Parts: sequence; structure tokens; C-alpha cells
Amino acid sequence: MRRAIHALVLGAAMLLSAMPALAQRALPGDSIYQVQATMTDQSGRHLAWHALRGRPTVVSMFYAGCHVMCPLIIGSGKSLQTQLTAGEQARLDFAMISIDPARDTPAVLADVARQHRLDTRRWRLLQPQARDVRTLSAALGVRYRAQADGSFSHTSVLILLDGDGREVARSQVESLQPDPAFVATVRAHLATLH
Repeated sequence: MRRAIHALVLGAAMLLSAMPALAQRALPGDSIYQVQATMTDQSGRHLAWHALRGRPTVVSMFYAGCHVMCPLIIGSGKSLQTQLTAGEQARLDFAMISIDPARDTPAVLADVARQHRLDTRRWRLLQPQARDVRTLSAALGVRYRAQADGSFSHTSVLILLDGDGREVARSQVESLQPDPAFVATVRAHLATLH
């Protein structure tokens, strides 16, 4: 009897320890979280890209040294957030991925979060490894090019990913106000999560 209980406990422990790996293998084939990338957030925490899995997330790419479009991208995301109910806000995360990881250190990203008064319980500003930037931008459909003056030209877009990292919707950022159709899609997607 004692051996049977021990075997049962051991089997349960092995199953629980394998669950993260099983969950990782279960990613859909079209999941952007299939991309193998590592990054550091504005608090200095290291994480794998697929660690964002589990919650709907609005994603974009930016760089801290940008003074025109990137603040607009962040502002549009904040405006989207304010158009949601408290319950909807609690179910949605934001991830801003730097295209300039050499300069966008965690301390710089933390400063951006402070300047924009971002709720860091919901917003992650991420410094990917330099080798992962192109792969992430390709997976997200964000084009960018370094300019001679150290700036970047890049796609200005908000992308809604579902909890498994599949693209639900995308919206070109043109002003501080997000596209109403994108807001409606975000709300409709969040409503499916009850």
C-alpha cells in the first residue's frame, strides 16, 4: 500500500513538472510565441518571449529615442486602455518591444514607463537580445530600418494577440486615438474570455 501511494505521488510530481513543457509544445502552429527569443523587461527581469502566453496582449515595436511616432504608439495604447471597462483592462496586457536594444536598457525603459505613466502591472517594455530583433519584427510584420542619424524608420502598429500568441487584429497608429474598429475588436475578443 505504501509503495502504491509513493508511486502515485511520484507520478503526479512527474506530471506536474512536465506541464510547462507540455503547455509549450501545445502552442498553435500559427502562434507568434513559437519564436524563440529572450528579453529583459523594464524592471530588469529576464523572460522568454513565450512567457507572455496566457493573456491577450497588445504588442508593438518602438524605441525610446523616438520623439514622434513611438510616443504616439504608446499614447494610442493608453487611449485604448482608457476606453475599456475596469474588468476589460484587467484582462489585457501590453508589450512594447524595443528595436534598439543596445540603447534601450531596462533603466531607459523604466524611465519611458515613468514618463508615460504606464501601469507596469499591465505594460511590459521589453529589451530583446540584439539577435532576436529581426526575427520578432518579421513574426509581427513590423518593418524597420536604421537611419544614419541613429534613428529608425518603422511600422507604427498595434497588434492584438490572443492568449496563445495568434494575431486577432492589427491597427495602423496614426494619432493618439486608436481606430474605433480596433477598439471594438479588442472588446469583442475580451468578451469571449468570460
